[in-house]
Amino acid sequence: MIETLLKLCRDNSIEIDQQKIRLFEIYLELLLKWNKVYNLTSIRKKEEIITKHFFDSLTLVKLFKFIELNVKGKEVADFGTGAGFPGIPLKIYYPQTNLSLIESVGKKCIFLETLRRELELDYRVLCKRAEDISDKFDVVLSRATGETFEVLKVGENLLKPGGKMIIMKGRDVEEELREFTITLSFRGFPDRKFIIISKR
Repeated sequence: MIETLLKLCRDNSIEIDQQKIRLFEIYLELLLKWNKVYNLTSIRKKEEIITKHFFDSLTLVKLFKFIELNVKGKEVADFGTGAGFPGIPLKIYYPQTNLSLIESVGKKCIFLETLRRELELDYRVLCKRAEDISDKFDVVLSRATGETFEVLKVGENLLKPGGKMIIMKGRDVEEELREFTITLSFRGFPDRKFIIISKR
């Protein structure tokens, strides 16, 4: 089943090695196990988790290349991360990134801490509302976390000067934000829109 992820990555020039694939396999197994009890994500089928969560998160790899954003060594926050998307797939891909996962739901925070130990990855879980966090980050990511302008407002407060807020969107982007939006195409996967706001 994980071959689907490997194929999508290869078809879209996202380099991924067997070590990373193994971490995604562990991630998938643990998510399926926890989802039976804790309902971490509404997507439950293996194939859909791989495409709609794992690969969808990795579309950011192509975006970073497109906008020439190097996240290695940077302070990156993923707020409203849920079961770890897109933050943990990016941490698997960019292990040198300093990742903080922001999530206010306790059971999801426990899952993220468990996953950290299982994957042997070094990231922080901030189990609180994003509005209550005083830390500042170079890059703030958000995927499917609510009304866009509210997400922008909260995300901007988490940014360092010169930092970038990146919101992953499906189809619809508000008229006022279209000039800040990049659309990328993928083989075997729907187009992805990214709203990018830089903090002055």
